[in-house]
Amino acid sequence: MKVKVYDLEGNVVEEIDTPLFEGEVREELIRRAVLSDESYEYQPKGAYKWAGMETSARYIGRKGAYATLKNQGQARLPREILGGGRHGRVRRIPQSVKGRRAHPPKPEKIIIERMNKKEYLLALRNALAASKPIVFVDDLENIAKTKKAYSLLSKLIGEELQEAKESRKRITGVRRRRKARAYKVKRVGAVIGSKVLKAFENIPGLFVVDVEGLKVKHLAPGGVAQRYVILTKSALKALEERVRA
Repeated sequence: MKVKVYDLEGNVVEEIDTPLFEGEVREELIRRAVLSDESYEYQPKGAYKWAGMETSARYIGRKGAYATLKNQGQARLPREILGGGRHGRVRRIPQSVKGRRAHPPKPEKIIIERMNKKEYLLALRNALAASKPIVFVDDLENIAKTKKAYSLLSKLIGEELQEAKESRKRITGVRRRRKARAYKVKRVGAVIGSKVLKAFENIPGLFVVDVEGLKVKHLAPGGVAQRYVILTKSALKALEERVRA
């Protein structure tokens, strides 16, 4: 596939041939890889092992045993042991007040959905094949100001960047308390360099990663591909080596 290479003025300087952005696109494989990426961010959760069990309540199973509640007019359930041989409230069992949970969440539960290495690389190739590439000269990595970076990208994908900027919406309610970020923004693409390009980090709608840190979720957020991939020539060669591995 022929890909145009742009300079820092937005002009085409050459065309290069790369197999990185061609091939079949399997949406179900891309979606599965994105779910696998997101599963690594889940936090294990579980209940205290002895929750609801730290009580004096005991259950006497045999009907005629000593201290049973036979002929007491009370349900024979585990009850607190009080002074003077008296029984208190029902405890321990799930249907009681302050009782244990029947099936609490287990911290040892496997919540990460792993993928085979070759299968994940295939998903990465599929996501790249569905992407819209924009290749720049290596001087792109020398840009230090976000204003200059935004001005350059606006010449090529100005409408998409403006749409992402206008989509900025505040996260409220329970979602806000559970998330570290306060706003959500529509994602339009990813910026890939041989190093993290900090000048692009504050541009709304863009992921900024290096070649080794690139994941399928950056190319297809939410499992939906066909986003812009902005990268340098050196990053393109490094990405070809990684995908070929």
